[in-house]
Amino acid sequence: MIQRAISYWNLHRIPILMVLLSMLFYTSFGYQLDRADFIKLLCLYLGLFFLCYKLIQFEKWNFKFLAIAGTLFRIMLLFADPNLSQDYYRFIWDGQLINHGMSPYLHLPKDLIIENGHLMHNAAELVSGMGSLSASNYSNYPPLNQFIFALSTWLSGKSLVGSVLVMRTVIILSDLGILYFGRKLLQKLNKSTHLIFWYFLNPLVILELTGNLHFEGVMLFFFIWSIYLLCNKKLLLAAIVYALSIAIKLVPLLFLPMFLKYFGLKKSMLFYMVVGITTVLLVLPFYSPDFATNYMQTVGLWFSNFEFNAGLYNAIKKVALNFDVKPWELIKDYGKITPVIVLASVALFTFFRDNKKISSLLTSMLWVLTLYYFLSATVHPWYIIFLVVLSLFTEFRFPMVWSLSVILSYWAYSNAGFKENYWLLTVEYLAVYGFMLYEIVRLHNKKMLFSKN
Repeated sequence: MIQRAISYWNLHRIPILMVLLSMLFYTSFGYQLDRADFIKLLCLYLGLFFLCYKLIQFEKWNFKFLAIAGTLFRIMLLFADPNLSQDYYRFIWDGQLINHGMSPYLHLPKDLIIENGHLMHNAAELVSGMGSLSASNYSNYPPLNQFIFALSTWLSGKSLVGSVLVMRTVIILSDLGILYFGRKLLQKLNKSTHLIFWYFLNPLVILELTGNLHFEGVMLFFFIWSIYLLCNKKLLLAAIVYALSIAIKLVPLLFLPMFLKYFGLKKSMLFYMVVGITTVLLVLPFYSPDFATNYMQTVGLWFSNFEFNAGLYNAIKKVALNFDVKPWELIKDYGKITPVIVLASVALFTFFRDNKKISSLLTSMLWVLTLYYFLSATVHPWYIIFLVVLSLFTEFRFPMVWSLSVILSYWAYSNAGFKENYWLLTVEYLAVYGFMLYEIVRLHNKKMLFSKN
């Protein structure tokens, strides 16, 4: 036994040391970082990304080693307070509200705390923590997300730490599910299985999901599971699981039309029907005459009121301000145009691209979602994680570059007014655009080469 341990150490000494160093970095990030300290945040993140790259380079065929490493990194953050996001206060508020028999889609936190300040023992702390913007709007989190919030607060009682711990456990288990089904899907598509570790070891994924309690990982677990089921010709079960993905985050709704060519008309209608019925069943416990109005009103704010880490929008705003266009008018008009362009792109990729294979379908999804984020006025870092996952099953890797450069957007947290640094955002997007164009040209030249042969 000792001899085997010594032998293993001799063979994997450098990767083991890198894992230990990464664990120290994640501990520092989770427990010792003030998000206003941008230099420390940037150095830790770049260090973690470099170590991620080297670990995959050294141990890419050692599945067990990298799986254990990624799990350990997440465990290091198990008891940390989310230090780059305050959204978890709203998660806990919504969960406690449901456990009190009230719908988060019908009651504004700021109103409830005035009308019934003793509804929850920690109501003031939660409303203060979530911020005035969240407290002034109805919940925008879909039904299955709400069930998780309710479960976490029910299991933990009055403990905020306990609620965070339950939600974090759900997110970690979802990441393990992505590792499992993602690897199997890569095998189905005849791709290198080590690619899944560009998700599982990616610092953006670990810090934003496990660390900051964003539920993209839960959505992606159901999404990848559904795609894997489709590869195994299990249409009905895949449709149910796909609906669960939508019920965590709405993004997969965007891709539904693209299944038309993959299934053909009859099967796609069956798929859509099962997705629709499952979604309706999940919504029913929350349904009321005001549900749809309040929910769409809140979701609509993301298109017409908020700005963060925008690419094209910032360039347009810079030009528009020279013509005395009012910023609040620009964002509202821009928010009306963006959905139209995105839906048009969905139609183009649905009807003018061959989506009869899963690999082609996932590539179409990658480009539609990329266009959406390029156009969006609000691109939070954790949004990029969906692109990272999609890219694993395609020939494109520019989302990996974005998962590195997006950390520059966190400069905004280093000042009291959350003012963005447009030079840093320019560097971020130039890196993404540049690498994306390089990949497009390279792929084009590769196809030309093979066509000549």
